[in-house]
Amino acid sequence: MSNRSEDSVDARQVKAKESSGFTDAGVDVTDAKPHSDVFQYNMNYPRMGQCVIINNETFHKKTGMGVRKGTDADSKNVEKTFSKLGFQIQIHKDQTVSQMREVLTRASQEDHSRSAMFVCVLLSHGEEGMIFGTDDGIELKKLFALFRGDRCKSLVGKPKLFFIQACQGSDLDAGTESDFGSEEGQQRIPVEADFLYAYSTPPGYYSWRNVANGSWFISSLCEMLSEYGKRLEIMQIMTRVNHKVALDFKSSCNLPGFEEKKQIPCIVSMLTRDLYFPK
Repeated sequence: MSNRSEDSVDARQVKAKESSGFTDAGVDVTDAKPHSDVFQYNMNYPRMGQCVIINNETFHKKTGMGVRKGTDADSKNVEKTFSKLGFQIQIHKDQTVSQMREVLTRASQEDHSRSAMFVCVLLSHGEEGMIFGTDDGIELKKLFALFRGDRCKSLVGKPKLFFIQACQGSDLDAGTESDFGSEEGQQRIPVEADFLYAYSTPPGYYSWRNVANGSWFISSLCEMLSEYGKRLEIMQIMTRVNHKVALDFKSSCNLPGFEEKKQIPCIVSMLTRDLYFPK
């Protein structure tokens, strides 16, 4: 179609391709709220919790990174979707690395005792294991670690979901043809437990974003959450996100070697129970 919009990737630079200090001691947790299903997270709290959105569109000239056109569509989509699920939304636009760290440090230090869970959505350029502020990059694990069980006590035993729309490298996926927990007393849990990291793409790969409609991953995530968020468990929902991104999209890009490429999200779960959003 002559009026189709272009797709771009969330990396520091795009080059045309040829065609061919914490301990591991764990934390102690006692859940005083009664809950009958040991394999399902307790959602019986006064609040769902926060959804923090960091939306980086424009970057300092020194970084060499381009404007992320279409990211505002992602931000608005996330805001609408998670608001309907009951989350309190915070949006932070065009954050430097120090500002990103400050925003998430502040969030990790808040009292989440009356909240069921925590969500963070990062929209930016990236490289493998890295996310970019408007001025520089930071390791994702340094941001995630702020919410570990030994640092954020009021979220111990509760789901902490991170959705990352960013490149994880510079590989392209050309695709291929196909035919077809306990509630009794005190217990010790790993400090890395109860996290879910949903990356828009696997390590090493570009991540695609439509400059008009937003990224493939975030648009699919919001669509599946809107349709199934009150019915299915989170990993079932994320499998549907993977299905949609994998089958419904291919790149439209004028750069040599970037046309008709594919993408698959990468879901890394340390959740210890089933997660259902309240109906």
